[in-house]
Amino acid sequence: MPAHPWLRITLVAASAGALALSATGVAQSQPVHQVQSAESARQAPKVHDFQAEEHGKPDLDHRKGAVAPPAALRSGAGTTIRWNTLGTPAVITAAGPLAEGLGGDPEQAARAYLKANQALFGLSAEAVDALEKVAVNPIGQGHAVLLRQRFGDLPAGVDGLVALGVADGKIMHVTSTLSRTTEAPPAAAIDEQRAVEIAAADGRIDLATATTKLVSAVAVPAPDGVHNAFQVTLIGGDEAEPAAYTTFVDAVSGAILVRENLVDHAWDGNHDPDNPRWEVFPASPRGDYSSADTRQTWCHKPGPGCDLVVGGDPATGHAWDVDHTTGTPSHTSLGNAARTFENRASGVANTVGTRPNVQTPSRTYRYPWQNIWYKAKCDPATFDQPGEADLEAAISNLHAMHNRMHDWSYRLGFTETAWNMQVSNGERGGLGNDPEQGNAQAGARILSVRDNANQITGPDGVAPITNMYLWQPIAGSFYGPCVDGDYDMSVIGHEYTHAISGRMIGGPTAGWSGAQAGAMNESTSDLFAMEYLFEYGFRPPGETPYVTGAYVTGDAKAGIRNYDMSRSPLNYSDIAYDLVGQQVHADGEIWSATQFDVRAAFIKRYGDGTPATQRACADGKLPVEKCPGNRRWAQLSFDALLLMASGAVSYVDHRDALLAADRIRFGGKNQDIMWNAFAEHGLGSGAASNGASDPDPTPSFASPHATNATVTFKPTGDAAGKPVRLYVGDYEARVTPIADTDPATPLGDTFEMIPGTYSFLAVGPGLGHTRFTEKIRKSETLDVRLSANLASAAAGATATGDGVNHPNLIDETEATQWASLTAPVQGRQIMVDLVGTDPAKIRRVQVSAMLRPAISDPADPGTQNRFSALRAFEILACDTATGANCADPAAYRSIYKSRSNAFETRLPRPRGADLLIKSFDVRPAKATHLMLRVVSSQCTGNPLYLGEQDADPNSSTDCATASPFRDQVRAAELQAFTR
Repeated sequence: MPAHPWLRITLVAASAGALALSATGVAQSQPVHQVQSAESARQAPKVHDFQAEEHGKPDLDHRKGAVAPPAALRSGAGTTIRWNTLGTPAVITAAGPLAEGLGGDPEQAARAYLKANQALFGLSAEAVDALEKVAVNPIGQGHAVLLRQRFGDLPAGVDGLVALGVADGKIMHVTSTLSRTTEAPPAAAIDEQRAVEIAAADGRIDLATATTKLVSAVAVPAPDGVHNAFQVTLIGGDEAEPAAYTTFVDAVSGAILVRENLVDHAWDGNHDPDNPRWEVFPASPRGDYSSADTRQTWCHKPGPGCDLVVGGDPATGHAWDVDHTTGTPSHTSLGNAARTFENRASGVANTVGTRPNVQTPSRTYRYPWQNIWYKAKCDPATFDQPGEADLEAAISNLHAMHNRMHDWSYRLGFTETAWNMQVSNGERGGLGNDPEQGNAQAGARILSVRDNANQITGPDGVAPITNMYLWQPIAGSFYGPCVDGDYDMSVIGHEYTHAISGRMIGGPTAGWSGAQAGAMNESTSDLFAMEYLFEYGFRPPGETPYVTGAYVTGDAKAGIRNYDMSRSPLNYSDIAYDLVGQQVHADGEIWSATQFDVRAAFIKRYGDGTPATQRACADGKLPVEKCPGNRRWAQLSFDALLLMASGAVSYVDHRDALLAADRIRFGGKNQDIMWNAFAEHGLGSGAASNGASDPDPTPSFASPHATNATVTFKPTGDAAGKPVRLYVGDYEARVTPIADTDPATPLGDTFEMIPGTYSFLAVGPGLGHTRFTEKIRKSETLDVRLSANLASAAAGATATGDGVNHPNLIDETEATQWASLTAPVQGRQIMVDLVGTDPAKIRRVQVSAMLRPAISDPADPGTQNRFSALRAFEILACDTATGANCADPAAYRSIYKSRSNAFETRLPRPRGADLLIKSFDVRPAKATHLMLRVVSSQCTGNPLYLGEQDADPNSSTDCATASPFRDQVRAAELQAFTR
């Protein structure tokens, strides 16, 4: 949960586990604590989709200050250390062992290392001996050792952890949130009930309706000392927005110390009763939405009519419907790893439903599926008609998919000692009594609950809850098909993975925390769902197998995301790139793009095997050392989670954990391909981040395992000698440049890159945006010709006309926007007095429909909405040299009318990538003034969002009449050029 600042120091490993440190060049960074139309009376649902902009109250950490690291450090080089706010190392990593010769027992080796580095960690030998063993989990022949501090009689509730990667008596990687202060905290002054009330008020949870209320006494280390605290886990909320938090309340003052948001969004017969079987869609129904029943029959063991033998629980061999405490079947969707229910009518979406599958004595979980919700076009009357909108089939499908994710992830290390989810853990560790609680067709009778999926994951011992919702088109919000999310495995697997990663990272009582961490949480969910489907050969809908949510969204190109992860241009400099700003789903795509290419490098080196080999590896029948490259990557991805003692991590921290996992499991054989793939996405050797929520991290495209090119950026043409910024990729707004030619900034015009083909964007005052692609082969000068932008406010242009925020249209950044908030959209216009007084022959304009994130703007108080983006427009010109009065719109003549889809967008809604600045050649015209005149917005002009698209009598879908955003239009940039 805590967000830590980082202090970078180089050091070298010494003998017997001691570390020799160098204080040369140390620089301390600052902490990062982290309306509907009058014509329609029908209410459109409120949508909380899993790439949306709002998800309850954010994670926070109210602990302030920082403990300075040790001042006296010996000289040395070769190892990197980043410090946390408690004065101990947040990360220690190196290309080789940090220490060796520490013995064969991994726990004892870990303790010996900590004792040998008392000055580094601030723990005496007695304090090291007092550390509680939380887990020792295998990573190949090595182990991840997790130890936790106690303060008096209280265990650390947040932080106070150290994770050490150990292999053959060698320490390979260390992460920690240890406190140098170890004394017991002051006595409590409030009781548990008061702490619960404080946490409930903070999270806006009604205690009378909360479904989970847990409280325990813990200690919370902080820079100002150790706090006596209560750890309070509450799950409540309403049907539209689940609320679930773990809150640490100071037991002396009653203040909120730390809050972690636990909600992750995204997305009978005559057979042998001893061989249960499930009728399921392995990936999803057909992507063409026909009603062909393409389900397979999955069986516990081989038998007639079985398409796939799914086996049993990896630890016990029991079937999915067996109660492990009695060894007998439940004959329904209740098992040890998952318990699955209908929850359509619940007034609280994060309660568990009361109806599992109907009792099935034959243990044949086969129920009719007629594609009712789709064929009835979202008519809620189907809930009470024969077939109940395929409810029984939905429950059974969701139950089987949760069990599949349980079994697949178990074989990769998500076991009892890594805090997985099961009713009974036997004697294998963990707390148990926390199976995955699945809600099929969650909140279906409540109009505001649509187009979503979420996972609520508490600490070990608290049963997680997943909600799978129905999907349908919603005016001016989301245009998905009428389908049931219970059948899309890319979404189900995504949500289940939130529980996997949330449990494995940072120990059993904490999860991901911070903006970058939350982004990697979302990405890991996409990646693991994709990998499960790939390994078993289950092809989801989509142009490639790597699209998340293609079935539920109706978009085969990118699904619920901005990009297909296998075709993504994103890199680490793009943090906060999307029109929603720094947001976990959009930024998570940066990690997905990076990890997909790391995975691709493993496949290139080790192959992708055969379908039989892939399945054998997924079933745990082959050791990972004999498996294809993608399985090796997947295993390291699980291993790395165990090596991070805190969930408050940056992309750089996670990168280092993956590299360490390779050194521990595979002896570092893959450091080269991993580093090279990381470098291609800006996570190279010089990448840095000021904590887990840094919106402006430092990218690096250099690899320690490649001959990097030294590139010098040299703008030419009208840009010669002027300050110009250079970006890697397609985005400028909110993105970190890689170089610039402004002597007033420390960035400089030279940088290193691993050879490859890159997209670049050059931007400068008075010069507009210039996009280009370059193949970097070796050290070179990047000559880029830029032309003067005559519609530049920086060069003297001015803007007037309809709407508000006129200067934003000509300020040469897509981070701001002009807006018109009055109807009708068509004909809204803004006039630009171009640079200079003499007419210029305009041959080309650039226009951007990109939106900024929702911010407090008195001039543009309308709720920010992507459907208000410009779609089609007209450019008109006026020349005062002819005697025309260019203050009069009638004096302008048209020189360009865009196509009706100038800014083309897809289902289920416009994306930022669709709205980026584009160049348009106009009929050459002499002008002193230009006008941008709106033809349509996305809401009023895009046929994908127009008309009634469902049969739900409770809501309208036509954006042009049923959405309040029909009256709004926004654009980010107008730029004008003579060439």
